[in-house]
Amino acid sequence: MAAGTLLVPLLAATLPATTAHAASGSATASATASFTKGSDWGSGYEGGYTITNGSSTALNGWTLEFDLPSGNTVASLWNATYTTASSHVTVKNPSWAGSLPPGGTYNFGFNIAYSGAYKPLLNCKLNGLPCEGGGGDVVAPSVPGNLQAGATTQTTVDLSWTASTDNVAVTGYDVFQGGTKVATTDGATTAVTVQGLTAGTAYQFTVQAFDAAGNRSAAAGPVGATTKPPVDPDKQPPTTPGTPAVTGSDANSISLSWAASTDNVGVTAYDVYNGTALAATVTTPSATVGNLAPDTSYTFTVKARDAAGNVSPASGPVTGKTKPGGTNPGALKIGYFTQWSIYARGYSVKRLDTSGSAGRLTTLNYAFANIHPTTKQCFITNKAAGNDSDPNAGDGAGDAWADYGKGWDAGNSVAGTTDTWDQKLAGNFNQLKQLKAKYPNLRIQISIGGWSYSKWFSDAAATDASRKALVSSCIDLYLKGNLPVIDGRGGAGSAAGIFDGIDLDWEWPNSDGHLGNIFKPADKANYTLLAQEFRRQLDALGATTGKHYTLSAFLPADPAKITAGIDVPGLFGAFDFATIQGYDYHGAWEMTTNQQSALKVAAGDPSTPDRRFSSEIAINAYVNGGAPKSKLTLGVPFYGRGWTGVPRGTTNGLFQSATGPAPGSYENGFEDYHKLKDLATSGGYTLYRDPVAGFAYLYNGTVLYTYDDPTEIARKTAWIKSQGLAGAMVWSFDGDTANGELMAAVDNGLK
Repeated sequence: MAAGTLLVPLLAATLPATTAHAASGSATASATASFTKGSDWGSGYEGGYTITNGSSTALNGWTLEFDLPSGNTVASLWNATYTTASSHVTVKNPSWAGSLPPGGTYNFGFNIAYSGAYKPLLNCKLNGLPCEGGGGDVVAPSVPGNLQAGATTQTTVDLSWTASTDNVAVTGYDVFQGGTKVATTDGATTAVTVQGLTAGTAYQFTVQAFDAAGNRSAAAGPVGATTKPPVDPDKQPPTTPGTPAVTGSDANSISLSWAASTDNVGVTAYDVYNGTALAATVTTPSATVGNLAPDTSYTFTVKARDAAGNVSPASGPVTGKTKPGGTNPGALKIGYFTQWSIYARGYSVKRLDTSGSAGRLTTLNYAFANIHPTTKQCFITNKAAGNDSDPNAGDGAGDAWADYGKGWDAGNSVAGTTDTWDQKLAGNFNQLKQLKAKYPNLRIQISIGGWSYSKWFSDAAATDASRKALVSSCIDLYLKGNLPVIDGRGGAGSAAGIFDGIDLDWEWPNSDGHLGNIFKPADKANYTLLAQEFRRQLDALGATTGKHYTLSAFLPADPAKITAGIDVPGLFGAFDFATIQGYDYHGAWEMTTNQQSALKVAAGDPSTPDRRFSSEIAINAYVNGGAPKSKLTLGVPFYGRGWTGVPRGTTNGLFQSATGPAPGSYENGFEDYHKLKDLATSGGYTLYRDPVAGFAYLYNGTVLYTYDDPTEIARKTAWIKSQGLAGAMVWSFDGDTANGELMAAVDNGLK
């Protein structure tokens, strides 16, 4: 949505079923269909029909037909079968829902794509007769009366009118600014606030009423209104806070307090810095900074800011030291649960519990949320992604069925209960909710982007308006839990309380990633602004709930990508922590075998200097760039990368030429750890290690796979502790064994 677009939300309008009729045409029967319009993103909308059998006998089979307005197409339809002939759509009951009992209802839904202004569907018929009952409605509603403009601000105008009348019922009103529709209300709502306007600008508005049959009244109006002129902004920063004092500490945190700042309008927040990195944001003059390493000195300063964004000078510095501790009880242990793991891999949320992995975690990231190609906002839908070689593969894709639609039975449920047909939340989200109830200290974050869904990050981060819209939409969907209603699941607040934060997986700002991704030089600065906007809106939400919402990220290991797109001090000021990519250093996209997750560059690595990658190189790039070690976690793979057609040479296949990617269960060149473990024990492979560089690989004379096993994870976690890093992240749980042996190795290694 462009920055100047009016931002009035489109309200769902449920069209009532009226005079009854049946398939036979009997005047005493009562089978009807009512239409519901859901979310509208400017180039499409979500809708559906509810078929109601109000008769005393079963309705055996049904056919619903409607016509599409010009410029409209069916993008997807679920819970029924359908065919399209030109603009005419015919929908039939699925085989598993052949009979509708007396008093019963049945829902099917769809996504409609359109160009221009929204237009209602036309000529709805159920079993050959009008959907609303009777013989068809051709009477338009009366013109809305007394259209008036009320209160205005710099960006809003209030409109109101008196209700229209109709021979059946008025089901909604469309509000237009000029020739552009900017809002739709239901039939009972005769007032609206138009938002997103420009200060000091004159506008003209009209209103039309419509009914369930698509009949539309003449337009009421126009009525004019002018938004209030801009005012001079507050440019005065708060005074400098007092120099902080250390009021307490333990092995992993330091508490501070300071004298409050003053401001001509009001101080809204204090930012506490650990060196140059933002460590905490609070609204009162005291804070506790956590996730610190034991027996370590830290220097802190504080800045105050006001609602206009004015920032005070930094306070004087204070140095505090954490207390000694033999272990690092604050170590972060983060893992990704993938939405799609429930399919071919058969890895459910319950497996996190039965494997013991859930009890070893501090944070679970759910992958992935997508960004809509048109609105550039978070959204949820049912649409399969295309082939990964397609540059548009992820456009508009989503799996709401896996997220909150799929019903789980008692045997596959964390709580041991069976989902019912009428519960608003099912799927992975409900299982995560059950997991949190069992492990109350577990934090769950929604992860946005990833390899396939990062295409539109650049556009979404490009302007202040687009950043605010993206952040607000993600918080609304996932943290407030306002899910769209799809197949009867979801609704306002249905997923509230599941997610404790947001994880940004932009792959990669100002660098290439998935084929078709958008990237540009401005990404580097815009990523920092986007992270800061997430931090501001998360803190604002936290101020109302009394909870701290975390913000993290997955960041590249390639120094060239870091230089191109990562403003290290700026980003880490907003993040609670960030994971540095600890894998995919090499893979079958190259024709020479190598390691994919080594701690250090191996002796004899034939790569050119700019293509020699390791965890040590990646972590040092961030530390040297100003990232605090207390916010850095290292990625650990639960899978391997492999090649085939590999000669033995003098290195048992390492650093040798290959003819292509190794065979893989789900993707050539890629294999889950538990399958590689089977190859290592009974597959005719020999295991080799480089204990200096820190990696392992399997080789059978032709195929070579490089991967991490418990021995390498023990080596890796010891290195993480020796560097004073915050912890480790794993990708992903579905690659582990049934008893979670890799997650156990991570947990044991970080104690």
